[in-house]
Amino acid sequence: MAIKYITAILICLYQFLFSQKETISDYYKIKVNYENKVDNDSTALPLINRFVSKAKHEKKYWKMVEGYLDGIQYSPNAHQKLKYADSAIWAAKFTRNDSILSRAYVQKGIVYYFNFKKFKPALDEYLIAYNYCDKTGDVYHKNRLAYLIAVVKNYVGYYDEALVLLKGTKRFFEAESLKKVHPNLIYGYKRGYYNSLHQMIVCYRNLGNYATADSLITLGLSLTDVSDFKQENSYFLKEKGISEFRNKDYRSSINTLRHAIVAISAVNDFAWATVCYSYIGKSYLGIGDNSEAIRYLQKVDSVFQKHNFTLPELRSSYELLINEYKQHKNTQKELYYSTQLLKANEIIAQDYPYLSSKMHKGYDTRSLANEKKQLEKDAKWGSTITIMSILLAFVAITEAIWRYRKEQDIKEKYELLEQRLLAKKDSSPEAEPIKLKDSSKLDIEIKVIEDILFKLADFEKNRGFTEKALNINKLAAKFDTNSTYLSRVINEYRGLKFTDYLQQLRIAYITDRLYNDRIFLSYKIETLADECGIASRTNFSNLFIQINGIRPSDFIKNRLKDVSDVDTSHDNDQG
Repeated sequence: MAIKYITAILICLYQFLFSQKETISDYYKIKVNYENKVDNDSTALPLINRFVSKAKHEKKYWKMVEGYLDGIQYSPNAHQKLKYADSAIWAAKFTRNDSILSRAYVQKGIVYYFNFKKFKPALDEYLIAYNYCDKTGDVYHKNRLAYLIAVVKNYVGYYDEALVLLKGTKRFFEAESLKKVHPNLIYGYKRGYYNSLHQMIVCYRNLGNYATADSLITLGLSLTDVSDFKQENSYFLKEKGISEFRNKDYRSSINTLRHAIVAISAVNDFAWATVCYSYIGKSYLGIGDNSEAIRYLQKVDSVFQKHNFTLPELRSSYELLINEYKQHKNTQKELYYSTQLLKANEIIAQDYPYLSSKMHKGYDTRSLANEKKQLEKDAKWGSTITIMSILLAFVAITEAIWRYRKEQDIKEKYELLEQRLLAKKDSSPEAEPIKLKDSSKLDIEIKVIEDILFKLADFEKNRGFTEKALNINKLAAKFDTNSTYLSRVINEYRGLKFTDYLQQLRIAYITDRLYNDRIFLSYKIETLADECGIASRTNFSNLFIQINGIRPSDFIKNRLKDVSDVDTSHDNDQG
């Protein structure tokens, strides 16, 4: 689903719901300078940041949401889009408007789906959005959400459930497209209708109802045979090519799928493009052109390597590659694609539990392991050195898979910590008056509590916690109070014991520095510990892991990679 059209609809709805009486607002004066730029144009981001800063200063949260949604549209980086989506949700919560909240959550779901092809988190966001939408009575938005939910259900194998939703969205968008309304609205409704048809075809194909699928393909192609709907037409062509392959009309299948890929690749829909590669490769095998078949089947693996993405129906590509290299006794290639299939199985088992439990695996994890053992046992090696080389290859593969899993776990923990840092940065709450609790519970005079809280705030702001060998007695002396009073106030108003409070401040400070100040990324662990007031390297590392869930060295490694990627992207833009 094109984010450009979605964002345009959102902007119109926001302007309708929250229109201002002035003819030209200051917000419009900023927005007019970037609203006509193409999607993913990063030159719009400084202007969007001005838009958001103005809204934040004026506490116009619905305007902040609008700015963050613009950030999604114009950011060229998928991870940056996700950060803008999180910020949009944060701002939307302050509006307490169900319609705005629903649209903020749905945009995050679209980023997960369209930019990452992460279907489970996309579905989670859509379901939250649907709960908010259900309270608004917005029929259009409810059908749009139903379509998005159906798409995810389709991908993860819940075809019957998806089909029920898609039949409803098809009826709605088809009926709306026939009404006498603005041409832009008609265009949007037609796209909703055609996209629903396409997803219904996918459902029927996977359910084995090929006659209905073929009938809808013919209908879809006849409706979209115009220049305005090239993208939608390409999806119907894709399904036609798959149908031709199923009917063993291999040459027609190759020709049809090649035409489909042009428009599909133009919108960077690597998921459906990869499906086309797979069926083209299998069609070339059908006509006996093995070299072309291998070339296209290897494209499936290229996408897997680049995006760490696969679909259950793409597994057969690896099985064909394994068989091909087994016949040619190319053990190196056979082992490589066996390893890739193991990785694909792991992803499928995580993301597609429904399908992975029901589909037949010609090369499941156990049989693949047996295949490797059989290669050792049955193959007639020329020498002991060759046998040892194969054994070492198996060890290397096992170690590579272990390292891959470990790296993925570290990456997930890093991204979670990064989200916390960005959420904290985005929130940037203004200082609020201290709300005193019942002083009788502490048995301390109110004036004493106020004085300690004021000094604590100053202590935190000026990073007094970085002082080495600091303890509660020293800090109490600095505050002109006693350690008992200080301990009780920290426990009541910070929710922590003094030692934990000090440790949290120190690790939070050094984590923030590592994320926002590049020079800190070059420091040794001992230096980082010293910077935040912790005496030993070991104590610092243990506390960092305990509080952040990741080793400081792993956090630095991932942050350096992010910084390098940003620099590379900037250099490319300059070039």
